[in-house]
Amino acid sequence: MKGPAIFLAQFAGDTAPFNSLDAITRWVADLGYKGVQIPTWDARLFDLKLAAESQDYVDEIKGICAANGVEISELSTHLQGQLVATHPAYDAQFDGFAPAALHGDPVARQAWAVEQVKMAARASRRFGLSSHATFSGALMWHMVYPWPQRPAGLVEAGFAELGRRWKPILDVFEEEGIDACFELHPGEDLHDGVTFERFLDAVDGHARANILYDPSHFLLQQLDYLAFIDIYHERIKAFHVKDAEFRPNGRAGVYGSYSGWVDRPGRFRSLGDGQIDFGAIFSKFTQYGYAGWAVLEWECALKHPEQGAAEGAPFIARHMIRKAEKAFDDFAGTGADEAVIRAALGLSAD
Repeated sequence: MKGPAIFLAQFAGDTAPFNSLDAITRWVADLGYKGVQIPTWDARLFDLKLAAESQDYVDEIKGICAANGVEISELSTHLQGQLVATHPAYDAQFDGFAPAALHGDPVARQAWAVEQVKMAARASRRFGLSSHATFSGALMWHMVYPWPQRPAGLVEAGFAELGRRWKPILDVFEEEGIDACFELHPGEDLHDGVTFERFLDAVDGHARANILYDPSHFLLQQLDYLAFIDIYHERIKAFHVKDAEFRPNGRAGVYGSYSGWVDRPGRFRSLGDGQIDFGAIFSKFTQYGYAGWAVLEWECALKHPEQGAAEGAPFIARHMIRKAEKAFDDFAGTGADEAVIRAALGLSAD
């Protein structure tokens, strides 16, 4: 495992040191981070089109990061991925994820989003990366609760359409040798293991359809986030280290009662302030040989982001495990030849 790294999306801003890649990477390096996940939609930090087309630009970006002591862990197209599949009910809310010239034109916006994600695959290859972070988008989220009764065949048709849209994109990721890692997230049609499996079926088990594991979203759904790793570890190619808490009460539970983040029973918290067992998570990742980055995605209903960022690097570093190269009881080994084995089983030498 590599890390600690940090997702820059929640920290980018219009004032120094958050308004340029050079300044923000110096800031996070001083906090102890070794990698950065770059939001490709933020022009203050990055030009995705140029990165997809120009190795010189990519080398310049890599040089800025290296000079400041960090690597690029992944590129992110969370916002563009959301727009690959958007139900009309959310058009106005998601227009802000696209350039102003595309607002009010969902067909052009979707075509732009598809090309953006494809460009991210090409740019990732130029950077020498192996994984990419994104969202799936959603055609069915408004029907996540089965009331009113869904028309027969609706879910099957929804996943078939989602697969139809993503299969050509995943083929580009295959051409570029990059894993597309979907963050399983409320508001996306891919939000848990079952929906990911349905999507896999729709894209014929595509090798480049993989998972960005974020336990915070699973805790808030009351899903077993440790068993999830046991089931899906072969598809987990990226990792957001994010904490959360779920404290139901007599008035509200999982659905949150339309409350803001501070008042919801389920809230995102800074690392160490929530309920997630990161010791068990890092142990399972070590057990299964996860070789990607551990990336802080800071979101908290209470704590200031700069405090959360400062606390995040040492928290991740403390949880990272150097995997043992030999068994702890090798000192007591008795060898492993056939005679020893037969004797141990009480069998004759012949």
